[in-house]
Formats: sequence, C-alpha cells, structure tokens
Amino acid sequence: MSRQARVERKTKETDVTIHLDVDGTGAAKVATPIPFFSHMLEAWSKHGLMDLTVEASGDVEVDIHHTVEDVGIVLGQVFKQALADKRGIVRYGTAYVPMDEALVQASVDISGRPFLVFNVPVARTRVSNFDLDMLQEFFRAFAFNAEITLHVTMHYGHNLHHIAEAVFKSVGRALADATRLNPRIAGILPSTKGAL
Repeated sequence: MSRQARVERKTKETDVTIHLDVDGTGAAKVATPIPFFSHMLEAWSKHGLMDLTVEASGDVEVDIHHTVEDVGIVLGQVFKQALADKRGIVRYGTAYVPMDEALVQASVDISGRPFLVFNVPVARTRVSNFDLDMLQEFFRAFAFNAEITLHVTMHYGHNLHHIAEAVFKSVGRALADATRLNPRIAGILPSTKGAL
C-alpha cells in the first residue's frame, strides 16, 4: 500500500504544490520564499520520517502570512489524502523534543476531528524573516485540513530559534508515531465508532 499524495493549490496570493510520502525516510526538497520556514519544514520532514517536496511562491512582499498559511492548508490536505482510510494506523502519538534549553511536547490524534491547542507563547517576535506568531497560524491550517487533533506545548525555553525548531520536530515525531502501521490491527480502523 502506497501512502503518498500530491496536492496543488493556486490562488491570486499563492501557488503551492506539495508531494508527501508518509512512509519515507525524511528526505526533503523544500522551496519557499521564506528561508527559515523552509528550514523548519525540512526539520519536520526529517524527524517525521516523511518524504516531502514543497514548491511554494506567494506575495511575501505584502506579508508572509498568505504563503505560510497556504502551505499549512496544502500540507494538511496532502497528509489526509496520503493516509487514505487510516486502517491499521496507531492513531495517537506524543513526542517531547529538547533543543538545548527549550523543551516542547506535541501530541496528536488522527481523529477526523480537527482541533488545535497551541501553548507556545512566542507571538509578536521574529527569527530572521519569520514572524513567530505564524507558528500557530501554520499549525492551525495544517491540523484543520488534515482533520487531526493537535496539542503543542512549550514547557520552557528562551531562544526563539530553538523553540520554533523544537515545535516542528516534536510535531513531526508525534505524527511519525501516530501514522505507524501496527500489524496487530492490519486492515482495522482504530476507532470504536467505526469511523475516523
């Protein structure tokens, strides 16, 4: 079973194409006009063990918001498509990532019920050309389009780069755990409702 998909989304503000292989090795080829964001997506791919190709352009001369949010939308859509019927997956995943002085936890439920709890207090700050209030916008777009429940909590930290990187890595690792196929439930949907 091949768990991969490709999604394109073009608007007057952005042009985003993403290919995702859930059962990859973490290989990434990411091209966005926001270098720090590209670096974070590569970290997400590497630690999520998902092969990721992103080609994104957008009106960053206006603001990075449209591009970051639309990449989140498309990444969520391609993730949902790649998982298909979700049969045999572990479903839940949690990961803690320490990055020097920062510690971030991500927990995910591939539930079919989109929700985001984002407890990472770094709004109104910036790393390079990336506004860190976009972290929450990106993960909201991703979670709601992937139809997953996602909780991200920063336990502590002060270096903004370390915090942002720990966020992306912890979400990637939690997703790697949740998307694993468990041979004990091969072909079975991990839900008492019979639907995800």
